[in-house]
Amino acid sequence: MVNLISEGVEISVETFYQQDYSNPLQSEYMFVYQIALENHNSFPVKLHRRHWYIFDSNGAYREVEGEGVVGVQPVIAPGEKYQYVSGCNLRTEMGKMSGTYQMENLNSKELFEVNIPAFEMIVPLKYN
Repeated sequence: MVNLISEGVEISVETFYQQDYSNPLQSEYMFVYQIALENHNSFPVKLHRRHWYIFDSNGAYREVEGEGVVGVQPVIAPGEKYQYVSGCNLRTEMGKMSGTYQMENLNSKELFEVNIPAFEMIVPLKYN
């Protein structure tokens, strides 16, 4: 698990390889990641957008942008936590993701960016 506090929001990420949804013979590797966002600020925040940078170990790179996460734009009160699960497919046995969330201070209406820590996605056999 990796975590990072950025702009008063703590991001924790845990990844899991999905062997049943992967097909190594076709270079298809599926991973699930669970993200927890905890608001350490004294004001409520709203997550508006996400921006991901995804890297395969063969040098392939892609970006994914969009509104909210898993179809919602959560509001997180001070001291509260929001969690969600999503997935990413890779063409190689190893890769990594990082990115940013665009968030809003709901008291001041100010937009700000929260950094998502880089996290690795590795097929378990590669650890040996």
